[in-house]
Amino acid sequence: MKKCILGLTGSIGTGKSTVSTIFKQQRIPVVDADVGARAVVEPGTIGLKRIEKTFGSSVIAKDGTLDRKALGGIVFSDADKRQHLDRLLADLIYQWIQKEKDQYIAAGADLVVLDIPLLFEAGYDKEVDKVMVVTVTEETQLERLMKREQIKAEVAQAKIVAQLSIAEKVMRADYVIDNNGTKENTEKQVLHWLTKEGFAK
Repeated sequence: MKKCILGLTGSIGTGKSTVSTIFKQQRIPVVDADVGARAVVEPGTIGLKRIEKTFGSSVIAKDGTLDRKALGGIVFSDADKRQHLDRLLADLIYQWIQKEKDQYIAAGADLVVLDIPLLFEAGYDKEVDKVMVVTVTEETQLERLMKREQIKAEVAQAKIVAQLSIAEKVMRADYVIDNNGTKENTEKQVLHWLTKEGFAK
């Protein structure tokens, strides 16, 4: 049986987590970069020490954990600081993802899914065998993001344009999952891909 590392990505509001959940339900191992991003800044980690050194003790809560709200207040209105934060943690998140992936492969997994929101932006497309992109129309993306985060259209639009466009990601994908319809329709596409590629359980 061939082994495959599948990079799963999308854009904000396209429903990548829905597809990630479908893989998990099919007992396919998923390495979630967002989980890694939280793991590398837990109390006592190098990541948290780097953040404190760079942004000060005001971003550390009384219990020693990262005060995400305080850090968010510093970086989200300043693109340079946000990029600096990304660079501070990039190598730690990379190591975490590789370790998780290697553990699944060592345990005998034929398919491992790397769920990475900024897969192309962070260069992870070079680390995987194939890339699957979850897409919706721009109208649906805007609508879902506004509803999910309870934000106005202009705020949602600013978040969308901060990432590589979904059209660009679709062009660079090996496989595309259309998430405009129902969850059942999305699940059907993922199951079809698993069967076609020989990974159905």
